[in-house]
Parts: sequence; structure tokens; C-alpha cells
Amino acid sequence: MSRVDIVEVIQPRLPLKKAGRDYVACCPFHAEKTPSFTVSPAKQFYHCFGCGAHGTAIGFLMAFDHLSFVEAVEELASQVGLPMPRLNEAAHPHRNLQACLEEACAFYQKMLAQSPRGKRYLAARGIGEAIIERYRIGYAPPGWDTLLRALGKDQERCRQLVEAGLVVEREGKRYDRFRDRIMFPIHDPRGKVVGFGGRVIDEGTPKYLNSPETPLFQKGTLLYGLHQARQAGPSLPHILVVEGYMDVIGLAQHGFPHSVATLGTSVTRSHIQRLLRTAPKVLFCFDADAAGKKAAWRALENVLPELAESHKVGFIFLPEGEDPDSWVREKGPEALTALLENPVPVSEFFFDALAQQVDMDTLEGRAQLVELARPLLSNMPQGVFREMMQKRLARLAGLESLALEKPPARPPSRAARQEHLSPVHTALVLLLHKPALARKVEDFSALGELRLEGMPELLKLLELLKQHPHLNTGAILEHWRDTPHEGFFLHWAQKPLLIPEKGIETQFADTLNHLKALHVEQRIESLLAKAERADLHDEERRELQDLLQTRIKRKQRDRTG
Repeated sequence: MSRVDIVEVIQPRLPLKKAGRDYVACCPFHAEKTPSFTVSPAKQFYHCFGCGAHGTAIGFLMAFDHLSFVEAVEELASQVGLPMPRLNEAAHPHRNLQACLEEACAFYQKMLAQSPRGKRYLAARGIGEAIIERYRIGYAPPGWDTLLRALGKDQERCRQLVEAGLVVEREGKRYDRFRDRIMFPIHDPRGKVVGFGGRVIDEGTPKYLNSPETPLFQKGTLLYGLHQARQAGPSLPHILVVEGYMDVIGLAQHGFPHSVATLGTSVTRSHIQRLLRTAPKVLFCFDADAAGKKAAWRALENVLPELAESHKVGFIFLPEGEDPDSWVREKGPEALTALLENPVPVSEFFFDALAQQVDMDTLEGRAQLVELARPLLSNMPQGVFREMMQKRLARLAGLESLALEKPPARPPSRAARQEHLSPVHTALVLLLHKPALARKVEDFSALGELRLEGMPELLKLLELLKQHPHLNTGAILEHWRDTPHEGFFLHWAQKPLLIPEKGIETQFADTLNHLKALHVEQRIESLLAKAERADLHDEERRELQDLLQTRIKRKQRDRTG
């Protein structure tokens, strides 16, 4: 990535115009007349302020040219003149786990082909051979060690089966995790099998059993059926988020291939970011009962911070007791299509749900509505939609106008307008804008003791840049691709840097000094608290004296400087 210039990658495909330090164009991923697509040579990163599309040179080629990850890397290697062979996927650090999971998937498929019981269940649910093959559905036999005997050829392989979550090891004994279940392989964005969901055939419990968390399988970032949805056509008109694997399968059987499901968890912020990057319209389908409304609200809370004007998000509520699979089988595809064409908009669901919690006929109730809505709307990105939501709230509350944030007592400085970021987030934004700053950080191990939001990720970034000091922003983001940290670093890389270029190093140094001072104060408090309970050791007393001296010197510098 250090040899790639993102401007040279995008320019032949999309005419760019110079605008200050960056380049702009009309976004290729949504219709617009005023350019909102920005390319940053400094960050080696693109971002559209209209639809939210963003990424690196690799990501652009994957989205614009519809290339796979491997194909995009090879295209870039060719462009910069590197004689790069096809990527050796066997060099993946978790290749053994992936091999186990792939073998297990093939094994379960083979068992389904030999199981009248499994085939009868799927036939009764109306699932045909083509869908079974597309989603690689299988069957785990009822025996306690069928998979273990088939794949556990030696002790090392048995250990890998345990690590992959396919086999349970307890009190020195090993047995298959999945038994007598219809098996749904779960793929990562590159189409690799990373885990499984198993559905019981009879009335046993749990109804669904998922793989445990592994180095390859993180439920909060993966979506069942997303890989198949992407394969259904060159562009996705929408994505429908449902609650169960059988809903995804049943909808695909009836001509709705763009459905996905979470893996037994609520919809997370990471899910939302992935969905909005994948399709221009995202619809959530839930039951209309209390549990369904609660799940829909949790999804909405994670949608709001990611919602740009061009994003279309809606909610569909089925009658109580119905699910998408049963609905489409009983009512037919036309009934579901009608629901998809008339979803409940975000704004309507948001205000209706909050209004049900208060008495809108009283001043007190309307004031409570404002207090409930204000923090949620404050999390929305700046833009027209946020302003319209704000005005709608004012009308409902009977106010002429409404400010989401209290105005500052005096105009903030240019640096302060950086969204009032915390010191940790300020350091992240500065590092992602100018990774070379990390070379000035000699020792950051003590910062790990600070219990601050974003600190684990900041330490990961500093460690990465310590090991690879020449990485640019684009290369950093590619390092985190398809990991649980991808959305986090993409989010902070998008933040505009309002500090003048010549002030970046000073701001970064000041931010680090502030974090070190916080660590000193935290450690002093810890030692003083311990001293109240028991005597300190000699080493701890010396440490406390040194820390107090450090505090005094810092305060003297602050007064004089």
C-alpha cells in the first residue's frame, strides 16, 4: 500500500478536481449533482459525505470494479509494477482453523445428502436443492463424536477442532458441539466459512446453537447470508435484515435473495456500518410484539449515528407470531413485496416509539420527550436529515426552535471545533491523519493502565506503527479489514482534521502529555487509596514520591508556560 497513490487509482475511473489539499468528484456510488466525494492523498482514503461510502484504494476497486479482495490487490500490484504472484492464502495465520471449518462444512453437506431425516425437515419447510446448495446447508448427525471421528485424525487436529468451536473439550473428554441439527455455515465477507449455526429439528433446546467466539468468528461483526446476497447480482437494491437463519433461507427460496440475519445477537454498530456500505437501502423486519419492538429500537439506536441523507433505512413489523418465512409461505411473495415497498421510516418509528413513553397531552410529557430524544439526535451526523429531525421534535414539543447542544459561552477555537473529542480520540484522529507521528512516541506501555474509551484501540495502533513505521493511512485501514476493529478505525479516519498542518505535531505532543498526566493522577489515587487500607511497600512509597514530584513539576510548567 505504501507504493500506491489512491488518486492515480481513482482518476482514470472518475474525473477528480483539486480542492485544497484534497480532490473532489460527484460520487460514483449514488446519484448527485454537487460533488461530495472526497479523495485524500495524505490519508490515502476516500469518503463521500452524501452516501457515506469510504475506504482505501483496495476498497474502491472492489466497489467500483466489482473485484474480489484478491483481484483488487493483484490489480494494484500490477499498477505499481510489483511482480506479485497470486496471494498465498495458505499463509493466513488461522489457516488451520479455516481448513477445519471448510472440512466440517463439506462433512455436514455429505451427511445431509445421506440423511432422510434432515432432507424431510427441509422439504417440509419448502427448501429446494438449489437453495440448499447455494447456502451449503448441511446436517450434523445425532452421535456424540461423529464429526470428531471423521476429522480428528490426530491429537493436533483434535486440538484445532476444539479451537474452531466444532468440538467441546470438558473434563478431559471431547465430543461434537453440534448434534442432530440442520447446519448453516456462516461466511466472512470474503466467502470463507468461519462458523456455524445449528437448528434443532424437533422441539429440543436451544432452538439455535451457534459456534462460540473464535479468532475467526465474532458474532457482533458477521451477518448470515451477506456473502450470498452479494453474489445474487452486480448491485444490491436493498438488504432485508431478519431475525433467523430459516427466515433468510425461506425468503431466498421465494425469490428474495437479499436477506441477512444477525447471529443470535442484537444489531450492532459494526453490523450497521457494513450494511450501509453494502446497499443503498436497509430494511429491518421484526415481529410487532414487545420483543420485536425492543429489538427494532436497539437497531435504531445504532443506525442513527451512521445515518447520512442518502441512506434509506426503514422498519417492517409483521403481525405477532409471524416471521418472514411463514409470512411469505402463507401470504405469497406479493404480500411481502408490498411490505418492502412501504416500510416505516426511521423518523416515524423514532418519534412514535418515544411518544408512547410520555404523556403528549401535558407540558411535562412533551418536555420529557425532548429529553429522551435530544441525546439520540445529538449522535446523528451533521446534515439536513438531522436538522429536519430536530425541527420535527420542536414541533411535537410545541417549541418554535430547539437546539440539541447548548451554545458555547464563547466562540470555540479552530482546534476545539474538532467535535470536542476526548484526548484518546484526538490522538487517534491525529495518528490516522499523520501516522509518522508515532515515531515520536518512545514508550506508551503505561497508557494501557488508563481506563478510557478507545484506549485499547489507540495502543493497538501505536503498536502497529511501531512494528511498521512506514504505513500510511490506507495501509493501516487495510490491516484491520474484516476484523472487529475495521469499523472503529474507519470511523475515526473519516473525521476531518481542523488543525493547521503546522500545528499537528504540537497538538499530538500536548495530547500525549495530557494522557500521561492522567496516568500519573490515576496511579497517585490508586497508591493513596491503598495507603489508607494498609502500609505501602518501600518500592511503592518511592513510586508515590516520584509521582508527586512529577505532578509538582508539571504544574510549575503549566503556570510558567
